[in-house]
Amino acid sequence: MKTMLSDRSGPSSAQAYRQDSEGLRLLFVASEIYPLAKTGGLADVCAALPVAVARLGADVRLVMPGYPQALAHVVAPRIAADLGEVLPGAHVRIIAGRTEDSGLPIWLVECAALYDRVGSPYQDANGADWGDNALRFAVLCHAAARLACDEAGLGWRADVVHANDWHAGLLPLLLRARRAERPKTVFTVHNATFQGNFPLAGAARLGLPGDVLVPDGIEFFGQLSFLKAGVRYADKVTTVSPTYAREIRTSEFGCGLEGLFDARGDDLSGIMNGIDAQVWNPAADRYLPSRYSRHDMAGKRACKTAVQQALALRIDADAPLALFLSRLTSQKMADVLLAQLPGIMQRFPQLQFALHGQGEHALESGFARLAQDYPGRMAVRIGYEEAQAHRLHGGADLLLHGSRFEPCGLTQLYAMRYGTIPVVRRVGGLADSVLDADAEAAAGSADATGFTFDEPTAEAVDAALSRCLDVYGNHPETWTALQQRGMAADFGWGPSARRYASLYATLAPARSMPGRVAPDERAPAQTTVQTTAQTAVPATARRHFASPVSQRGASCSPSCRE
Repeated sequence: MKTMLSDRSGPSSAQAYRQDSEGLRLLFVASEIYPLAKTGGLADVCAALPVAVARLGADVRLVMPGYPQALAHVVAPRIAADLGEVLPGAHVRIIAGRTEDSGLPIWLVECAALYDRVGSPYQDANGADWGDNALRFAVLCHAAARLACDEAGLGWRADVVHANDWHAGLLPLLLRARRAERPKTVFTVHNATFQGNFPLAGAARLGLPGDVLVPDGIEFFGQLSFLKAGVRYADKVTTVSPTYAREIRTSEFGCGLEGLFDARGDDLSGIMNGIDAQVWNPAADRYLPSRYSRHDMAGKRACKTAVQQALALRIDADAPLALFLSRLTSQKMADVLLAQLPGIMQRFPQLQFALHGQGEHALESGFARLAQDYPGRMAVRIGYEEAQAHRLHGGADLLLHGSRFEPCGLTQLYAMRYGTIPVVRRVGGLADSVLDADAEAAAGSADATGFTFDEPTAEAVDAALSRCLDVYGNHPETWTALQQRGMAADFGWGPSARRYASLYATLAPARSMPGRVAPDERAPAQTTVQTTAQTAVPATARRHFASPVSQRGASCSPSCRE
């Protein structure tokens, strides 16, 4: 794809957007950042968190691959630097610009041979992983390391580098190799099942030294692991909810890395993700046919009618409208829902059900066939559209969001923001964000915001859904109270950004972060997992880095490891 770019003449982004020289300089690196590229919640987080941290006084720069859609939509793109051949066959230029929504400065790693392709950031048009993904994201990491250390000559050097998920996992390792005066690193695990595991034989082409290809380094079950590299070599490691930070130290959720997570415990924190409260705001949502707030809910009723009309559901203001808005995968318990949905529809003849998502082909076709059995009551829309997601949250009464594991989850936060009651499994970030309304004392549950269940079974889902529908049909005052609490809760990025700022400040104490939270002010939404481990991992823990027993974690099938 051809993109019109200016040369290096004129003020650089570093000059144009330089903040107080005393402010902490943060380089934020990810494989996708909304709206330049998005395949899931990672892009939303990597768009909103840097903005929230910048508002606290940090000087923030973003780095991501130069996909065609990113080059096409970045504001004021220009060639900032030519890095030459970063790795064999990978000639890189740095394209500087600004993000469309926030205006933050961003550096796009342009390498046409690796990124200028038809498909998603990770897969081709047929849904197959790109065969050179290891090289594609190794190049991202090498380029980001040069930018962080001002080796590109742009006059800006990071104090802290925040790398996200396996795609940026090599970055902490590459920066540690620079030793003196290197930036400190934070590595966030958004989902431990996606590990970026590749053949060890390709390590040399990725620019990796041989001495790290060992169990105490980045070797993992006979492969090299980008995710393990990030966890092993970062100065601080975070996950996206307090509960998930505890869960990944167990064989059920650690995906074979629980020993390493446990060994890094002193440096491992769980900080709950937030949402963009301006984008997800029913009082100002441009996608809704009628806007509303917790002070005036009339618009939500109008949104429900609009959804029923758009999906060819029976127009019925009293019928409970349930929503499933997620990937159609076994992780999201879509297989359980598909099997039990006929029974649910039979037991609750007034219930309406709307599904919007995509995923495994067998599940997509299964739900599509099932919808034909319930005309006027069930609608299935395969795919994902941002505007549709907003409208569904606005019109639905309840969200059904089961997960076998859930690092954080954003859908339940969007739902509560829109007065849509979540029914979720009490796991990961779902456990941290949804408080159960006890069936026998719902009216007295002063903090309740939804309904939860513990086991990933049809029986558990059915019991929680039954409780929810009972309150909907028979206890309208309680239902309204649940809506009000969810809509009043602060799910924005402010609190979480302050906790990240505190974490950055521990790594670069000489830099000013006026908006950070003092250590004694930290709320429970940040949890540090305590063990006796330090960055230099004890020898007694090393043998657990790739334990065959751990590999059998129930939530992590081998296919999730790629």
